[in-house]
Formats: sequence, structure tokens, C-alpha cells
Amino acid sequence: MVYQTALMFELPLSMALVGFVFSGTVCSYNFHWYLTPPNVGGPTEKVIWNIRNKHIHLGLFFMGLAGAAFFAFLLLEYWFWLSVTAFITFLYTAPKIPHQAFAYLKKIAVGKTIFLAFSWTHVTAILPIVFHHLQFSDAEIWFVINRFFFIYAICIAFDYRDRESDKKENIRTLITNLSEPGIDILFWGSMIAFFISLGLLVSSQSLLINIALVIPGILLCLLYYPSKKNSSDYLYYFVLDGLMMLSAPIVVLAKFAR
Repeated sequence: MVYQTALMFELPLSMALVGFVFSGTVCSYNFHWYLTPPNVGGPTEKVIWNIRNKHIHLGLFFMGLAGAAFFAFLLLEYWFWLSVTAFITFLYTAPKIPHQAFAYLKKIAVGKTIFLAFSWTHVTAILPIVFHHLQFSDAEIWFVINRFFFIYAICIAFDYRDRESDKKENIRTLITNLSEPGIDILFWGSMIAFFISLGLLVSSQSLLINIALVIPGILLCLLYYPSKKNSSDYLYYFVLDGLMMLSAPIVVLAKFAR
């Protein structure tokens, strides 16, 4: 996804940034799941594996943390942007930390899905740009907005699935507070914003790249209602999660096929 942004706007891609993103993803993902209680999501294959392999999550967390720290040192001149990345990512997981200092965050975690969506957008769409220049073009702005609303719509589906477990943990989110019709309005509002921003981006990209960006959005629209009735790990962690990066290989082919 980072490479996709660099290719679309013809930006040089820092390998140190790639290393930081990879290490940071391993770190934050495993930290989040290490802290996730065993009852979250019900007795699915993934939850059972998570319960039995907490030590693997912990080990990968420290490995990812070490890698992120190493690459952050190489990117020290961008400390502000890396700090923003770490802070936003931490806000998403902080309510799960079993310490009194973070207990209050469970009550005000309404925006945790927004934090997660913005974290992914910041890392994959904003960082590759600001590492090259701070003055965003109109196309770059619309691309960032487009990615945020697309990722946020995917996060809404995940939050809908996890709403009961969030209630058990006393974590208040926008999804746990909204009614069923309200959740649908939030999802379709996000998708409308996705398609509008994509329409404003169209003129700056080739036809194939625009097709690459619109396909995941169409698939997400088709999968939204089925995902509300199916909590399969394969549907969520392979299909829905996979939609975030689906456009990337098509963009790569489009750029190198010219």
C-alpha cells in the first residue's frame, strides 16, 4: 500500500520507511492481540490460536518494536511524523491495557475506529508523500481522503462484528452506540465519500489505476450485508482486510505495463 502511493504520484520510496512500516505493523498488531481477552469474537479458530499462543504475540511485539526503533533512528529527521504515527496507533490499543491509568479510555474510546482508519491512512498514504514534500497537490489530497473513507468503511464492518465483545469489555465505540440503521447510514455515508473523492481523483490517474481503485470499493459494497451475518475469520482477515491492498498489485501492473 505504501508502494502504491509512491508509484501513483511518482515519488521516491525510502527503504527505511518500508522497514519502519513493516516493523511497526508487526509490533502494533501483536501488541493489540496480546492484550485482547480470550472471549473476544467467540470461539473461532483465530481466537483459540490467540489464547494458546500469547507468547508468540509477545515475542513478535518485541521484535517489531526493536525493528521500528531501529528504522525510526534512521528516519530521525522525520521524528514528528513518526511520532504522530505511534501516537495514533497507540490510541487504538490503549483501552485494552490492563492498568488503571488507561481504564478511563474505555469510556471515551468512541473514536477508536477512526484512530485505526486514520493510522492506516497516515502510514500508507500520507507518510510516503510527506517524506518527499509537505505541499500536497489536489490529487494527493483527494487520494488521502479516498483511502481514509475506504479503510474506515472496512473498520465499520469489523466493529459491527465485535460490538458485543466491546460491550463486554466496557469499551464504548461509535458502533456500540448506534442503532442498526445508524450503522448502515455510517457505512454507506463513508462509501459515498469514497466514490465522490475517487471521482475527483479520476482525471489525475490513468484508466487502469482508476479501475484498480474502484474495484475494492464495489466489492466492499457487495460484501457489507453478508459480512453482518457471517463472522468467519477467513471473510474478515483475508477478504475484507485483503480489500485494503487489492488495488496495489493492479497499480503496480498498470505502471509497469506502460
